[in-house]
Amino acid sequence: MHHFFVTPGQVRENNIYIQGSDVNHIKNVLRMKIGEKLQISDGNNKKYICSVEAFGEEEVRVSVLEELEADTELPSRIYLFQGLPKNDKMELIVQKAVELGAYEIIPVAVKRAVVKLDAKKAAKKVERWNGIAESGAKQSGRAVIPKVTGVMDYKEALAYAKKLDIIMMPYELAEGMADTKAFIERIEPGQSVGIFIGPEGGFDREEVELAVSAGAKIVTLGKRILRTETAGLAVLSILMYHLEG
Repeated sequence: MHHFFVTPGQVRENNIYIQGSDVNHIKNVLRMKIGEKLQISDGNNKKYICSVEAFGEEEVRVSVLEELEADTELPSRIYLFQGLPKNDKMELIVQKAVELGAYEIIPVAVKRAVVKLDAKKAAKKVERWNGIAESGAKQSGRAVIPKVTGVMDYKEALAYAKKLDIIMMPYELAEGMADTKAFIERIEPGQSVGIFIGPEGGFDREEVELAVSAGAKIVTLGKRILRTETAGLAVLSILMYHLEG
């Protein structure tokens, strides 16, 4: 069943009005017909099973057949602070992070990041990443579309993370798997968690010290050094299993 997102304001009594680029997708790409069923999420933890009622020039009206409480979101909000990687790796990271339940993804410019984006390039990249996040949310049946924020510098990211209950930073020089395991097991549903992941060159020692000063827990992901596009997804997988289990 095809899955689309709307805002709560587009839900009116027993009808939902789909607008924007999804209208063309429904009419001309999917070629859906009157009476065909689809799934709608309102971005506010509600899902609806609907059927197509009418096609307009700028909107598609669907009628609500069944209202469901969304159960696809993690019981904690997970924020992925990703050091800017090379090439198109960020696209893969965004797509998979959304599938694994990340609530928000924050691209971070750190010292060892090879990629340097000016304001114009960064804005275009963020727009594309948000498009990938929306596509990933539809594909994985999410109840919300995770946001990809604008690119932050490292100190901005640490300040942004201070609102969270828990901050963790996998670091290749960290040791103590038992300590890391115990730390993760203490994370409770409902707590917000920030994960800081370095770029290909990892974090500078000063950046690690700043993170610790900001309250971050330095953790290990084992004896192997993971690529930047693997590390965050590994932590998200561990947290998903822990929080949903």
